Amino acid sequence: MTQSIQSRTTLNNGIAMPWFGLGVFKVEEGEELVQAIRSAVKRGYRSIDTAAIYGNEASVGQGIREALAESGLTRDQLFITSKVWTADMGYEETLAAYETSLAKLGLDYLDLYLIHWPVAGKINDTWRAMEKLYQDGRVKAIGVSNFQVHHLESLMETAEIKPVVNQVEFHPLLVQEELRAFAKAQDIQLEAWSPLMQGMLLDHPVLQTIAESHGKSVAQIILRWDLQHGVITIPKSTKDHRIAENADVFDFALSDEDMRRIDALNENRRVGPDPDNFDF
Repeated sequence: MTQSIQSRTTLNNGIAMPWFGLGVFKVEEGEELVQAIRSAVKRGYRSIDTAAIYGNEASVGQGIREALAESGLTRDQLFITSKVWTADMGYEETLAAYETSLAKLGLDYLDLYLIHWPVAGKINDTWRAMEKLYQDGRVKAIGVSNFQVHHLESLMETAEIKPVVNQVEFHPLLVQEELRAFAKAQDIQLEAWSPLMQGMLLDHPVLQTIAESHGKSVAQIILRWDLQHGVITIPKSTKDHRIAENADVFDFALSDEDMRRIDALNENRRVGPDPDNFDF
């Protein structure tokens, strides 16, 4: 299991992806975001996750350039993810959206490019474009986000290349048991967005009790739970002390009983949209 913030898992195409990264959802373009990325890289983070719809790819790119310059790291030591938005889905549209994202980021390639949401009728053409980007060597790995089991099954009926990752809402109130089992059987790596349920779990009494027993914060307990379930996690923060705290989850382990207690909190409750019923 993950021993450090730089531990990686090998995806089904052989590419190594960090278990832990920085999410930047709802962080606006600007100096705060640039500093957050610099801080994260300084703290040992090697994975940054953004998306076209976040509207912050330019600042993410700026942060990456500054972080590389001051750390002495090279581009290939970082793992950068972005996503194609619903309005840009389709074959030609996706190819164009990828180039737009690269231009905003100021990068030559992405490590991972994801379909952001499973828009009915658009998935297969979009995936064909993703496969072309991959086969042409433009991107290191391709995957999906917010796909349920039936979306994955449908995609894989026509796909030449299996998704490497499915990034979904995952936290103690939404444990996604069926999806996790399916992903494991298919060798598709699950990745958690909103692992802390946008802060809504930080005063949960069961989690507080477990946190106290380990001398850790509730956030650290949840992030450790993700990792012990074999789920990549990308908590969002712009504050240096929080970026550091979130990453301090490699010096302890949750017991089987801790894991069971947290799993039992499941309510199938979402903070984000339902992948079977969204209108964007």
